[in-house]
Formats: sequence, structure tokens, C-alpha cells
Amino acid sequence: MTPSFWKLLDSLVQSAKLIVDRPKGSVHPRYPAIVYPFDYGYLEGTSAGDGAGIDVWRGSLPDARLAAIVCTVDVVKRDVEIKLLLGCTAEEKTRICEFHNDSESMAAMLIERV
Repeated sequence: MTPSFWKLLDSLVQSAKLIVDRPKGSVHPRYPAIVYPFDYGYLEGTSAGDGAGIDVWRGSLPDARLAAIVCTVDVVKRDVEIKLLLGCTAEEKTRICEFHNDSESMAAMLIERV
């Protein structure tokens, strides 16, 4: 990917407040079997394809640097989205991708920042 792609994403992250509405260990509001392995939320004042804020996973690293994105496809919801990964270790990135691939109706692909 081009450097301008990451630069523009950095600009969005820096200009918006991260709202964590599903803390690590919390359950999905509609699907109680789904437990969030890390903090999950959105960037306030932004808009993703579903009309809500841009989704964000927040890892354990103190530096909240944008490390990667996860592209997801969900045939039940009939949508495709990206989720930003901030401050994530290599293991956390892998776990997040596995989280989104743990279903017959959803798949994900990790795109790491080089």
C-alpha cells in the first residue's frame, strides 16, 4: 500500500477520540457467546461503510500506533468493513484476525503496515 494510505489513516486516528464500548472480556450485546479478546470500539465522529464510526481494536502496547487493518466480509450482515488495529502486538493481530475468521459467515484478512 502507498504511504499516503497510512498517512491519511493516521490523520483520522489522531483527530478522533477512541470510544471503547466493548472492553476486553465483555460479551457481544446480541451474541453472548462472543467474547471480545481485546478492547473494541470506534473513532468518534467518523463514518464507516455501515454508517457507524470506524471500528477499532486496541491492543496492549502503550504506543497506540496504527499497526494494521483487518478487512472483514460478513454474509449475514451483507457488508464489508475495515477495522483499525492500534497498539497491537504480533500475537494480538493474529488473535484479532482469528476472532473474525471464527464463523462460517464471516472472514477476515490482515493487512499489516510495513
